[in-house]
Amino acid sequence: MIPFLILLVFEGIPLLHVEFAIGQRLRKGSVGVWSSIHPTLKGVGIASMLVSFLVGLYYNTIIAWVMWYFFNSFQEPLPWSECPLNGNRTGLEPECARSSPVDYYWYRETLNVSRSIEDSGTLQWWLVISLACAWGVLYVCTIRGIETTGKAVYVTSTLPYLVLTIFLIRALTLKGSVSGIKYLFTPNVDELANPVTWLDAGAQVFYSFSLAFGGLISFSSYNSIHNNCERDAVIISIINGCTSYILPQLFMQSLDFVLQLGLMTALPGEQWKVILMLFFI
Repeated sequence: MIPFLILLVFEGIPLLHVEFAIGQRLRKGSVGVWSSIHPTLKGVGIASMLVSFLVGLYYNTIIAWVMWYFFNSFQEPLPWSECPLNGNRTGLEPECARSSPVDYYWYRETLNVSRSIEDSGTLQWWLVISLACAWGVLYVCTIRGIETTGKAVYVTSTLPYLVLTIFLIRALTLKGSVSGIKYLFTPNVDELANPVTWLDAGAQVFYSFSLAFGGLISFSSYNSIHNNCERDAVIISIINGCTSYILPQLFMQSLDFVLQLGLMTALPGEQWKVILMLFFI
């Protein structure tokens, strides 16, 4: 937390302000902005566009997985809560018995991984449908440009905080929550001297702010030229920092309880599992 908060102030806020300012002032997307600054910098804009494309591909794949689990979270009992029976129904599936119901459902029922790297396998229709749904949601959110994107943000930016509050309250009632918080806020001085810790914190700042992806420049180009982008950068940074402060508490409070029972079976009641899937989406 300490490296993250330090880099958030000295790295995140300045770069966020810069991206807001150049997009708002030049009124162009990432490629156009860097070309206007200097023609030789056009490659920076193209690179950020390609990075955004690649990140969008793998994020949508993750959302497709989450949707698959969301669709199946309405079952009782959950399909990943217990091992299935074998073919002649005389015992448990051997592969599941050797691992766990959660691992078996992920590797065999969801991904259906091949036996070796030489075998590329086939398309899994349930994942193809889930991926199509994920891209469909993305298309609906951007179908009319900034108009529909702005409306979608009202839901995508507020719902996670509502769900986060629900889970934070729930996590406080779990066994081991106090020990998790103590572990989180007990500073490890040795880690502060580790360069890898600072590199990870810096990478997290870039990901949490979406810096250098080009999207912030594009969105800020729609702002009024007289908009106070410095104020926006500070407000967003404060909200981001508070979120990064609350989220570790939630996970550390739940850690001991989750490790004993498993994340997908630890929450009592069907409604909690559905809410968890919505939170991940």
